Amino acid sequence: MAKVLSLGDLALQSRDAIDLLSNKWRIPILHILRNGPLRTNALQGAMSQVSAKVLTQTLRGMERDGLIDRRIFNVAPPRVEYAVTDMGRSLIKPLQDLCQWAESHVAERDAARKKFDLTIKATKSSSTPQTRSQKS
Repeated sequence: MAKVLSLGDLALQSRDAIDLLSNKWRIPILHILRNGPLRTNALQGAMSQVSAKVLTQTLRGMERDGLIDRRIFNVAPPRVEYAVTDMGRSLIKPLQDLCQWAESHVAERDAARKKFDLTIKATKSSSTPQTRSQKS
């Protein structure tokens, strides 16, 4: 018999998923590493918008969470490569599905945003208090 989860348990499950992917660079890193290990400078080159410090912090966090592995080669200068773990690889398909879903709903999202923004704008302009010169 399947266990029925409470609302609190469901919320915790979704929070765990969001915690794993909440950093805006984690998903691109997984996509970049899906074809094989890369060195830090290759990752940095692929994501020029992220600073070296933030990239390093993100990679360490992903390593800590078990999404990627870091391999250090004993050469001079030291060489470090990052690779997706099996657990990280298991995220690729759901992420691809999510990206495809987002892409297929762009027009709907844009229409909803436009409608919302127009409603907010209309609400703000109709609730603006009149000045004395407007009342006369």
